[in-house]
Amino acid sequence: MNLLFDPNIAYLLLVVGAVLLLLAIVTPGTGLLEIGAFFLLILAGYAAYHIGFNAWALIVLVVALVPFVYAVQKPKREWALAVSILFLIVGSSYLFPGKGLLPAVNPVLAILVSIGVAGFLWLVIRKIGAAFRTRPLQDLRGLVGQVGEAKTHVHEEGSVQIASELWSARSETAIPAGSRVRVVRREGFVLVVERDDQPE
Repeated sequence: MNLLFDPNIAYLLLVVGAVLLLLAIVTPGTGLLEIGAFFLLILAGYAAYHIGFNAWALIVLVVALVPFVYAVQKPKREWALAVSILFLIVGSSYLFPGKGLLPAVNPVLAILVSIGVAGFLWLVIRKIGAAFRTRPLQDLRGLVGQVGEAKTHVHEEGSVQIASELWSARSETAIPAGSRVRVVRREGFVLVVERDDQPE
């Protein structure tokens, strides 16, 4: 248990917990990131309770969430992400009281972890943000009315190509392979099509 009260160990627990928390904010769903962040931050909090902590550094860590959420919600807000990373680095480095202006955490450890965390968060959060902002190649609502080609015989089942994508399809009447088809409606991921004999 004495190992937990080492400021360097507590610092690592805090930083990894904070990174998992930030990732959980951006990619919610599985619960694994949330659980990992919860346990690591509880351990870091327990260590901080016994070691002591600087209240101003704790405030800086909490404030770091504000520009982070702002950066994630809107595109092209890298400055807010940079501010959040800076607050995270400063707050976590100085959370545990040291001597004078120096943090209790080993400066070499703080620098290496800070560079690693900053680089990781910068790349990952920007990639996640870009993925969320990417529009799907095919707008499912816009499929109705589109024209394509029957790739197989279509009746109770079959395959059609609409734009550049292959879809499962069915039709009220038999449609031979190679025929031009029009999407009538969508039932889940199955397209209901009809033969389209109109000239292009």
